[in-house]
Amino acid sequence: MNEWLLAHPWIAFGLIYIGLVFIYNKVFRVRKLPLLKDLIIYILIAFGAGMLLIFQLDAGLPIIPCLAVAIGLMLMVKIRYFVEARQKRKEQQAQQEEAS
Repeated sequence: MNEWLLAHPWIAFGLIYIGLVFIYNKVFRVRKLPLLKDLIIYILIAFGAGMLLIFQLDAGLPIIPCLAVAIGLMLMVKIRYFVEARQKRKEQQAQQEEAS
């Protein structure tokens, strides 16, 4: 996979950038920022993606697989919260039915 990414650096950059933007929006973004500040943040993310691209291609570090693992873990946490909220709703409904 690393050889293919080495042959297609723009695709590797795109994957890294999309992964970083997704992680930023799901983990670090607390509130909506003004447009100019948002633009500055996305430019800085692009700069960081460029640095990570160098690590991926030149140093051979597994940046893209690590981002995929991070996104997968975020998905697992989201599923866990969904299941816990669903169980909590069922328990509350059962308690309401017993009280009635």
